[in-house]
Amino acid sequence: MSIRRAYGGGAAAVRHPLSAATVVGLTVMLAVASAGRGAWGPTLLVSGLVMALGARRDPAPVRVAAVVVVLAVLSVVRAGAAWEAVAPRGLGPFTGWVTVMSDAQRFGSATRVVLEVEGERFEWWARGRAASTRATSWTVGERVRVAGERHPLDAERVGRVAWQHVVGEIEIEWAADVVPGRPVDRASERVRGLIAAAAGHLPGDDGPLFRGLVIGDDRDQPDEMLERFRASGMSHLTAVSGQNVAFVLAAAGPLLRRMRAGPRWVATVGLIGWFVALTRFEPSILRAGAMAALAATAFALGRERAPFRLLCLAVGGLLLVDPLLVVSVGFWLSVGATAGVVTVGPWLSARLSALGMVGAALGVTLGAQVGVVLPALLVFGRLPLVSVPANLLAVPVAGAVMLYGLPASLVAGAVPAVAPVVMFPCRIGVRWVDTVAVLGERLEPGGAATWAGWLLLVGGVGVVAALGSGKNRSPDGGAPPDR
Repeated sequence: MSIRRAYGGGAAAVRHPLSAATVVGLTVMLAVASAGRGAWGPTLLVSGLVMALGARRDPAPVRVAAVVVVLAVLSVVRAGAAWEAVAPRGLGPFTGWVTVMSDAQRFGSATRVVLEVEGERFEWWARGRAASTRATSWTVGERVRVAGERHPLDAERVGRVAWQHVVGEIEIEWAADVVPGRPVDRASERVRGLIAAAAGHLPGDDGPLFRGLVIGDDRDQPDEMLERFRASGMSHLTAVSGQNVAFVLAAAGPLLRRMRAGPRWVATVGLIGWFVALTRFEPSILRAGAMAALAATAFALGRERAPFRLLCLAVGGLLLVDPLLVVSVGFWLSVGATAGVVTVGPWLSARLSALGMVGAALGVTLGAQVGVVLPALLVFGRLPLVSVPANLLAVPVAGAVMLYGLPASLVAGAVPAVAPVVMFPCRIGVRWVDTVAVLGERLEPGGAATWAGWLLLVGGVGVVAALGSGKNRSPDGGAPPDR
C-alpha cells in the first residue's frame, strides 16, 4: 500500500540524480562492507565496479565516484567500529543498575532477556520458576538493581546475537529495586498493555496470535503454534512488516489527508517512528519503517517513488547506521520478500491476468517466495509447498485483522465493557488464520514430494504466464497498438 493511497496526493515530478543501477550497486557495497566487518579489500572491489557502472549509466560519473568514495569510507569505518564493539569491555562481578532492553522471551524451560550493563548489552538466561517470573515482570526501559557475574560469549553465539548488540552473558545472583523507564518507554508499555488486555478477551491461544499479527509479539504463543506457522510458510504474518506500517498509515489516512504538506510529512514520519518503537525496533519493522519514511519524504519532495529504489535506499541507510543488521536472518527475510514482491510480483501478476484477482494475488505470493528462497533454505532448510495456497487464504484476512485490530484493541483495552463486541471480528479473523496454518501443516507433503510439487507449480505458472504474455502481443509479434 503506497503513501499516495494512504493519504492522497499527485504524481512525482522530479527524477533522482543517481540511476537505479547505481543505487543497487551502492547498497551491495554497503552490505559487503558490513558483512566483511569493515575489510577494505572486498569493499574497494565492489566500489570499483559501482564506479564503472555509474560511468556508463549516469550522466555525471564524477558525482557517482564522489558518492561511492564517501560511502565506501563511511561503511568501512562504521562496520569496523560496530564489530569491534561486540567484544565486551567489562567482564567479571557487577553490582549496580541495569536497563531492560528486550521483552522476556521463553526458550524451552528458560527465559531470555537482554540487559544493558554499563553501556554494554548482556543476555540473562533465567532458569527456574522464580527467576523466570521475575524476568517476565520486567518491561523494556525499566532499571533494575542487580548483582551478578558477566561472562563472554563463544564465537558461534556472538554471530547469532550480534544484531542485538549483545556482547556477553550475565548470571544474576539477586535482583532488587525496579525503577520505571523513560516517558517514551512507559507510553509504549501503556499502549502494549491495552492491546494485551484486549487480546485477553479472545479465547485460548487466539489472544497471543492476535498480538503477533498486530504488533509482532509472539512471546506467549505456544511452541505448537509457532511450529505450524513455520511448517505452513506463514510465520511472516506474526513478524511486523511493511503491511503493518501501511495499515497504520491507512487507518490514520483520513486525518493525514486533512493536513497541509509540511505538517502531514511530520505527522507521517512521527507515526511511523511511534509504531517502530511500539514493535521494539525489530529488523523487519526497521526495514519497513525506513521504506515508509523514505516514501513519505519522496512524496513531499515530488520525487519518484519506485519501490525497489526505496528498498535499496532503506537497506543501505540502515546498514550504514547499524552494520550488525547484516547478520539478522529476519532482516534479510524481510528484504528478500519485499524485493520479490516489488519486482517479480508485478511481472508475474501481469502475465497471470487471465486468472483475474487470483492471478494478481498468486503473482505477489510467488514473488515473495522467490525473494526468500535462498535465506529460507540456508537457515531453515525447507520451503513449504503449501505456503502458496496457505498465504492466498490467510493474508487477506490477516491484513483485515491488522487494519481493524490495532484501533479496536485500543478501544477494547481502555473500555473493557465493550471488549467482547469490539473484539469479535478479530476473533473470527484470528481463528481463520490459525485454521489455515493447522491445515497447512497437515497437508504439507514434505521431502521429495514437496520439491516435485514445486516443479509442477512452477511449470504450470510458466505455461499460464507464457500464454498471458502472448495475448498481450499483436498478431505480427509486436506490442499491442495504443488505444
